[in-house]
Amino acid sequence: MIPRPLPRVLLLAALAFLAPAAVGTAAAQGAANARRPAWVLVIHGGAGAIRREDMSPEMEAEYRARLSASLTAGSDVLKGGGKALDAVEAAINVLEDSPLFNAGKGAVFTHNGQNELDASIMDGSTKNAGAVAGVHHVKNPISLARLVMEKSPHVLLAREGAEEFALEQGMALEPASYFFTESRWRSLMRVREREAAQSQGAEPEKGDRTSSAALPPALGTVGAVALDQGGHLAAGTSTGGMTDKSWGRIGDSPIIGAGTFADDASCAVSGTGHGEFYMRNVVAYDICARVRYLHEPLEDAARKVVMEELVQQHADGGVIALDPAGNTAWPFNTAGMFRGKVAADSGPEIKIYAEGSDGDR
Repeated sequence: MIPRPLPRVLLLAALAFLAPAAVGTAAAQGAANARRPAWVLVIHGGAGAIRREDMSPEMEAEYRARLSASLTAGSDVLKGGGKALDAVEAAINVLEDSPLFNAGKGAVFTHNGQNELDASIMDGSTKNAGAVAGVHHVKNPISLARLVMEKSPHVLLAREGAEEFALEQGMALEPASYFFTESRWRSLMRVREREAAQSQGAEPEKGDRTSSAALPPALGTVGAVALDQGGHLAAGTSTGGMTDKSWGRIGDSPIIGAGTFADDASCAVSGTGHGEFYMRNVVAYDICARVRYLHEPLEDAARKVVMEELVQQHADGGVIALDPAGNTAWPFNTAGMFRGKVAADSGPEIKIYAEGSDGDR
């Protein structure tokens, strides 16, 4: 039976009833867009046991200067109308080139005395993504991850295959000596000394987890999230992994949805912390799913995952997050997290310690 059309009077009544709601929704969306900053950039340099009493004024100044340089590199892209993806790559490149952070130049050493680098990047406008894992000779892994996304049919390439791809794309490889830093080498030596002592029957120091299967994360994983003038999001993360890691261990940073995620329909997230838990909980995607499907405010979604779910599992870490309206969040459950943000309507803000600490300004 063919349904009969609604009588004209009923149709007009229905339209009259729906029109205010439609107008209200459109008006609310228009107001939200009007309030949105033209562009936003948020970065992190790792979360962990970052205590003010352990940081000399000179060291703190170095960290702040490098975080500031990263914000400048990324914001210059956004100010000029560039893409969020370009801003994320530019900001992370600056941090990868610094020995201060556990990424690129400052990567930690594995148990065998090598540097193994991981990175991923994601475009929120297309949901395209690229990642690399376990590379040894790539100066800027985030840039290689982008090449994987744009120049290959794949999402994740690892080890020798990833470096062969890098050469095919014209990217120069660096000798192992480029990544050597004395402080990271000393960190490995201290871990080896503790392992040797424990193998002889010595009791581990209270709170020392370095010899267990649950190795704590190394401080300094870096990441960025950005919103460009076109309203598009992007996210990226780069790391050297864990000090003394074995067996070719790969963490969350190159895993899309765990350490990195971006979707214009929800948010962009980059994480730093104990990667095994970030993978098990699909942390980056979970935050964005809460925003998209449960309509939770970004701050609430990020805090629930980092400050409740991860804490309940005794997992250290933090995230930076950004939504299409320009709202930001950077919760962490550790003593501190290197972090910074800048937007079209506000100047750069750099923080290291917990909110309200005397060390932040």
